Amino acid sequence: MGYVDVAAVGHTLPDGRELFADVSFRVGEGAKVALVGPNGAGKTTLLRMVAGDLPVRVGGIARAGGLGVMRQFIGMIGDGSTLADLALSLAPPALRDAGHRLAATEAAMRQAEVRGKYSTAAGKAQLAYADALAAWGEVGGYDAEVLFDTVATIVLDLPWEAARERPVRTLSGGQQKRFALELLLRGPDEVLLLDEPDNFLDVPGKRWLEGRLRESAKSVLYVSHDRELLARTADRVVAVEGGSAWVHPGGFASWHEARVARHDRLDELRRRWDEEHQKLRELMLMYKQKAAYNDGLASRYQAAQTRLRKFEEAGPPPVPPKDQDIRMRLTGGRTGKRAVIAEQLELDGLTYPFDLELWYGDRVAVLGANGTGKSHFLRLLARGGTDPDPASIPAEGAKLAPVAHGGVVRLGARVRPGHFSQTHDRPELVDKTLVEILWRGDEHRAGMDRHAAMAALFRYELAAQGDQRFGTLSGGQQARFLVLLLELSGATLLLLDEPTDNLDLASAEALEAGLNAFEGTVLAVTHDRWFTRTFDRFVLFRGDGEVVETPEPVWDVG
Repeated sequence: MGYVDVAAVGHTLPDGRELFADVSFRVGEGAKVALVGPNGAGKTTLLRMVAGDLPVRVGGIARAGGLGVMRQFIGMIGDGSTLADLALSLAPPALRDAGHRLAATEAAMRQAEVRGKYSTAAGKAQLAYADALAAWGEVGGYDAEVLFDTVATIVLDLPWEAARERPVRTLSGGQQKRFALELLLRGPDEVLLLDEPDNFLDVPGKRWLEGRLRESAKSVLYVSHDRELLARTADRVVAVEGGSAWVHPGGFASWHEARVARHDRLDELRRRWDEEHQKLRELMLMYKQKAAYNDGLASRYQAAQTRLRKFEEAGPPPVPPKDQDIRMRLTGGRTGKRAVIAEQLELDGLTYPFDLELWYGDRVAVLGANGTGKSHFLRLLARGGTDPDPASIPAEGAKLAPVAHGGVVRLGARVRPGHFSQTHDRPELVDKTLVEILWRGDEHRAGMDRHAAMAALFRYELAAQGDQRFGTLSGGQQARFLVLLLELSGATLLLLDEPTDNLDLASAEALEAGLNAFEGTVLAVTHDRWFTRTFDRFVLFRGDGEVVETPEPVWDVG
């Protein structure tokens, strides 16, 4: 049985700040261990250290058994890589190296044969390919191909030979995740590291993942912000917060209560330490004063000094980490009674025609399986509908790709859309610092000086990242900053595509409170069952192309 032991590990950022210290925990014996904590606390960094992507300079990490890693970017792959590349990237190192060698020698052989099939160069290339083929078999390559074929058939309903050269970018985010998870959960590795495995999965996909995690004999360390998934799968919780970490031996359902009790205990220990420190200091000062007039008390004075020094050198107990105080002021504004009017709207190749009216103040959750058109619908609204008024569309809406559709969808009077993309695809922000972005403003958002920018960032717990480039932020920090830009844009219709995917627990709760106070209309695509409880209307994009309104959330759809 594989395991991971993390012992007194610390990490310091390139700018000299200590991210965390003295982190210790064990993952083994088939346990499912969840890493939770605020965005930016170091969860992904810790996973990368366990995976070997980052050096461990303080403390130690011991591993046994094969290690399978699913990194956070899977689900957002948009480059030219193929499914074969993705499958090899998730394979054990020996298999991965043999696969790369096989692909390289095959390409070299084909190139040499073009110049002359029976040339000396072609003969050498053929021998090299034969050697690579033998090495591929020796490390279990043919067994791996059986696994690749099984997974391709399950996820894409295609045999491996037909799917292997398919670009990963042609798969939806959910298909990318499902493909990677199937490979890892069915593969030989005994320990899995999963960074937000539920992102991009629809609810049936999340339920599938919950079941597979519970039944798997593998030891799994994972980061997730899905409160339902955490409650259903975590055997133990490792909380990364306050510059260190602590372990709750129970599940997520009892973690909140355990955290409150732990904070109360730390407060009490600190109070007692402060009281004892004050007593020792007063004793030392008393003997110091008396020793000035009585040499016989000098030894007692020295003993009191020594006792105080040793007490201070041992240090105080840790204080409870400060709870996040995220204050989202999503103000909105009054619009016409009808915020969105869709008449026989049909998204090409995705839906049948449907009618829909959204009223000012509605809170609408858009539900359905991946690939049914939900994000296309939000993008169409973000662009202003069928015949947009350029003056009322925020800059990011104008840059969105057009959405082919029939019928008509219009925005109501004084409705200004604000769009939040699930993939945070804002290339114009990547190389700019947060303060610079706020200082520059745009045609729909006034710029602000550094003082005002830092005050706004402080409300979102992003002040420490003010001079950091947007592209270097964690996924959750990016999500919070994009919500801040929505706040500042004057949007009266919020179009949110999976807004809680990367938000930590406190941020998700702050978003829920912010939306509750928002004066306007909210339309959110979500697979977050917990988040959905805050909505009062539900629009379902069914797998058969029909779009219907339901009185309650519906999850079991194709």
